[in-house]
Amino acid sequence: MLELTEVNSFCGNSHILHNVSLAVEAGGFTAIVGRNGMGKTMLLKTIMGLTDRVRGSIALGTHSLTSLPTHLRAKAGIGYVPQGRDIIHQFTVKENILMGCYARSDGKKRLPELVLDLFPYLRENLNRRAGLLSGGQQQQLAIARALAANPNVLLLDEPTEGIQPNLVEQIEQTIIRLNREFGLTIVLVEQNIAFARRASRQFVMMNNGAVAACGAVSDLSDELVHEYMAV
Repeated sequence: MLELTEVNSFCGNSHILHNVSLAVEAGGFTAIVGRNGMGKTMLLKTIMGLTDRVRGSIALGTHSLTSLPTHLRAKAGIGYVPQGRDIIHQFTVKENILMGCYARSDGKKRLPELVLDLFPYLRENLNRRAGLLSGGQQQQLAIARALAANPNVLLLDEPTEGIQPNLVEQIEQTIIRLNREFGLTIVLVEQNIAFARRASRQFVMMNNGAVAACGAVSDLSDELVHEYMAV
C-alpha cells in the first residue's frame, strides 16, 4: 500500500534521509525504531510532505505522492499523529476532532462513531476545551482527529511518550485494535521495543538517516537492539 523508493529528504541544506526504501502492505503494522536523532520522525514528516526537498518516490497504492502538498496527501488517505500531538488548545474536543474531517475524501463533516466508541472520555467531554485535558487525553484526541479523516494508513510518532502510566496501556491497546480489528495500516515510530514487538508485524531500524535493518518483527533481535539502540 505505502511504498518509498530511494527516498532522500532535506531540511534546508541538511541531508536527513539517505536512500530510504520500504514497503508497507495494506493492513500491515510496521514499527520504525532506532536511537533518537536517527531520522525516524523525519521519515514520517517526509511521507507527509513536511520537509523542504525530497528525491526518490513515495506512492500510496497506484498514486504517486511525491509532488503532492501535505493536505492532498491527507486526502489521499494518510493520517498523521505527530510527536507532541499539535492539538489546538483553545478549541473544544469536538472542534479538534472535526478538524480531521476536512481531510476526508467524501467531504463528510461529522463525528465518526468509531472515534467516540474508542475513546469514551472524549465522547463525555466533547465541549471541554482541549487545553484542559491531560497529556494522555490530548494524545487520545490527536489520534481521534487523525481517524476522523478516515485514513487508509495511520502514521504515529511515539504516541505513548510522556503519557501517564494509567493511559499508556489503553492507548497501546487501541492502536493494536485499529490494526487487528479494523484493518487499518499502521506505521509506528516507537522507542518502546516491548510494545513494538507486541504490536507490529514488520520493523525498520533507522541509523543515521538510513535503513540499517528491516524485516519481520521476529527478526528484531536483542543483538540488533543493542547494536543500534544501546546508549
